Parts: sequence; structure tokens; C-alpha cells
Amino acid sequence: MPLIWAAISGHGFGHAAQVVPVLNELGRLVPNLRVLLRTTVPAAFFGDRLTIPWEMSPVQQDVGCIQDGPMTIDMEATWDEHQRFHSTWDDRLRTEVAAMLAAHPDMVLGDTPYLALAAGKLAAIPSVALVSFTWDLVLSQYAAPSSIDARPMIQAIRHAYGQADLALRITPSPKMAGFSRFVDIGPIAEPVPPARKQLAGLLTLEPGERTVLVGFGGIPLNSLPFRKLESLSGYRFLFDGPVPSESRRFISTKSLPSSFKTLMASVDVIMTKPGYGTLVEAVALQTPMIYVRRYNFADEQSLVDYLHRYGRGVELSMSDFTQGRWTTALKEVLDIPPTTAPPPATGASEAAAVLAKLL
Repeated sequence: MPLIWAAISGHGFGHAAQVVPVLNELGRLVPNLRVLLRTTVPAAFFGDRLTIPWEMSPVQQDVGCIQDGPMTIDMEATWDEHQRFHSTWDDRLRTEVAAMLAAHPDMVLGDTPYLALAAGKLAAIPSVALVSFTWDLVLSQYAAPSSIDARPMIQAIRHAYGQADLALRITPSPKMAGFSRFVDIGPIAEPVPPARKQLAGLLTLEPGERTVLVGFGGIPLNSLPFRKLESLSGYRFLFDGPVPSESRRFISTKSLPSSFKTLMASVDVIMTKPGYGTLVEAVALQTPMIYVRRYNFADEQSLVDYLHRYGRGVELSMSDFTQGRWTTALKEVLDIPPTTAPPPATGASEAAAVLAKLL
């Protein structure tokens, strides 16, 4: 019974959303495959998504970024946490190696914690990185406080990534350094069938009323300019966050019986930040997307370029987003005609084929 040691970053849900389709495809190719999920992503995320036998090992794998909500990165806190993480690096590495040797996995798959890849090398276990960006690339864009020497930390992270036997580079992604061997794979997305009629019935939509899904990923957005947006007629907003009880224009996604993926496939517009999972799935669905940029995250530009090449996207400034000036962007994005057909979402099957051969 082959065992995969799947080390997954706990920074949001995007990394887990990339890994799950790959593991599901691999399970179709490799009989009796099992997976140990080495991650702080909640077990509930995997419950109705991962189709092969799995167990959790909730151990921190990396820092990622320290955020104040989904749109603001606390750079000083991020550097402080990386310094804390790396101050105990040797102990963490020994713990990871010992746990691997006890579990006897046949392969380490990391998306994208560098700790597991370095440990896999020391434990002599084949190690593969599944990547749409790396944390050294993210940190290189942030100025470190004067008390922290950033260069050796970034070099240490890049060196750890370099311990992987192979990197599967997902489309789209920025240029990355540090890996000795790359294999490029297609986009990873698993769109589900739409349920537009059912959603319209649940919401009792008026004729011509449009639905807008507002969701910013695994790090929750806790507030919106609800009072101003209540006057935005012609739209119903499905918000992945708390909604005022008196709102007539907004409804919480958690109050609906449909999964978030089904809502993505069923609405007229998606409003979000440019994160891999939501953006690539919106393109695959050809659902119009309004995005709010952070302008300081490593893979953002490659994702925005991909959206404008293959999808239907309009940028909403942070100021307009927070002030509730959404009308123009909503009209513009709905008027964009379909563009070039996107590349088929073959990334999961391509990755699984490579991993199956290595197993």
C-alpha cells in the first residue's frame, strides 16, 4: 500500500486545493494509495474533496505570510515569524526526518513547504515539489526590518527547495529558481457542474437580477461597506463572511446548501483577489471575474496575465472596493465577450502520471 507524505502549506487553502486533485488522480493510477497529510489546513477541508484514504498529521510546515485579513500582509510580523521558524530549523528538520522514517512513505510531495523537501533528502525518500510559487520568491519582495538579515534566510529557503528531486511547475506561475529539475504541467482546476436554476430559486431572484460571489480565499474577509452596497440594485451578493441580519442585498454562502465550488459555477460574476484556485477555476468556467490586487505577492502578475489572456476580468482598485464603488466594474466585466479558449485543466492528471512513474 503506497504512502504519500503530502506536506501542504497552511497559508490559506490554495495549496491544499492544488494538491487534492493531484492526489485524487494519482489514486486512480496507483491501487491502494494512501496519503498522510502533514499540514495545519483543517481536516474539514479534505473531508468531501479527497477520495483516497488519508490521515492527518497537523504539524506546521512553513510560515507563509502573516496577514491582517486576506488583502494586507504584515511584513514585519512575517519576517519575525520566519526568523522564529528558522531559529529552530535544526530541531524541526530532525523531527521531520524522524517522523518520515517512522512512517516509511514512498514519496514526499510538497506544496510548497521547503522543510519537507529538505527532510525528504536527508531521509533518502524521493521528494517532489508541486509549485505555483515559492516562499523565497515571496519574501524577496518584502523589505526586512533592520534587525533581520534577510539574505541568508532567503538563501536557506532556496537551498531547501533545491533538495527536491523534481519540481512540477503549475501553469500559470512566475519564474522560479533553486530547483535542479522542472517539469511544466497544465493548470489545476476541478470545476463542478452549475446549478443556476436551483440557486435562482433559493434566492428568489427578480427577472434580470445578477448574482455575484464575493470570496477572498481561506483567510477570511470580515467586513464590507454593506450600507452603501444595499443601494446597488440589480445584484444579489453571496458573501463568504458574516452578513448583517437586516441585509436584503447580501446572503452568507454558509447559509446556502451548495458548496463554494458549486456557487462558483452558478453565479454571474466572481469578486476576489488574484489567488490561484479561484482565478484558474473562474477561467475554466469562463465566469467573469472582478479582482482586487495586493501588488506585493509573487504569483499575482502571472495570474492576472493569465486571466486577461484566457478569461474575462476587470480590476477593481482597493479604494473602490472598500468604498463600495462597484457599479462600473460590474457593468464592464459583464460586457466583456468570451476570449481565447483556456488551456485544458490537465495539470492534475499530468502531475499524477509523473508521480505514478516515480512510485
